[in-house]
Amino acid sequence: MSDVEIAVADPADAGEILTVQRAAYVTEAQLYGDPFIAPLVESLDQMRRAVADADAVVLKAVSGGRIVGAVRGRVAGSTCLVGRLVVAPDAQGRGTGRALLAALEAAVAGRADACVLFTGHLSDANLRLYRRTGYAETHRERVADHLTLVHLRKPLDAAPRTP
Repeated sequence: MSDVEIAVADPADAGEILTVQRAAYVTEAQLYGDPFIAPLVESLDQMRRAVADADAVVLKAVSGGRIVGAVRGRVAGSTCLVGRLVVAPDAQGRGTGRALLAALEAAVAGRADACVLFTGHLSDANLRLYRRTGYAETHRERVADHLTLVHLRKPLDAAPRTP
C-alpha cells in the first residue's frame, strides 16, 4: 500500500474513476444477480457531476500514475454519508480501501461526528472491511427479494486529523 497516494479527485478523473467503479462492482452484480445496480449504470456525466459537486468529498487512490480506487462522502447535518468505495480488482487486498476510508474520515472530521454507509448482506469482504475499520451495524433494510442492505455507523473524533 505504500505506493498508493490518496488525493482529492477532480472532474478530469471522472472517466477513470467510472472505469474502476464498474470493474469493482461487477462482482457485486454477479453476487446479487443484478446487472443493473446503480454503480454499474451511472453515466460519465453523472460521475463528472458527482466529482465536481462542491458539497461532496471525492477522493482517489493513485498508484503508478493509475487511479486504483475512489470514495465519495457528503456531510449532511453532523453525519458523513459514505458511498461508492471502490478499488480496482487487481489492487484489492492491499489496504487501499482502508486508506481511502481513513482519508475520508480525516477530511470530514470536525464537520461530522460520524460516518454512515451501507452494503449488501452478501458482501462479506465489504462487511469485514467496515467492521475492521470501526463501523458497527445499526440496522438492516430489505429492499428486494434478493437484497438486504446492512447499514453501518462509525463515530469520529471531534478534532480533524491529517490524512
